[in-house]
Amino acid sequence: MDTSEHHDLAIRVWFRFLRLETRLQLAVTDRLREIGLSVPQCDVLTTLTEAEGVSQQDLAKRLYVTKGNISGLLDRLEDAGLVERRSTQADRRQYAIYLTAPGREAAEKAIALQHALIAATLGKLPPDRLATFEALLISTRDLVRASHDDAQAGGAGSKASPSGARGSRASY
Repeated sequence: MDTSEHHDLAIRVWFRFLRLETRLQLAVTDRLREIGLSVPQCDVLTTLTEAEGVSQQDLAKRLYVTKGNISGLLDRLEDAGLVERRSTQADRRQYAIYLTAPGREAAEKAIALQHALIAATLGKLPPDRLATFEALLISTRDLVRASHDDAQAGGAGSKASPSGARGSRASY
């Protein structure tokens, strides 16, 4: 394959990937809407199943959102009776975030919906192809991270570093 063909293939794969991401987001959004949750609300609830009692600041870091965004999300979730803020003993101005019983139930429903979607899609791939797909995703993620880091540093061509995990979920 010559350079031009390789470039054309990369462009075609890029746009297929973007369309797939959009379709997946729509599928998740539609399913979560059925149980009265948005994707960001689901992210908060499912993250709290892994790390209940975290501060708003730590929750914002885990979800890659601003403190202002997490505050508004938590306000809405608290108004819906799905989470509660508890003052910390060390500093009464800080709050630890906890799921309520209905919040835990909503998180479990959301996780089950996502597991069903995974079973209907990726779960149908043979294990060897799924492992190859995962390896390609990780390689692509590392290239995107390196490209982003280069752009922010004003340089070109740095190597991607291996990633760790975030909670019990693989890092993106």
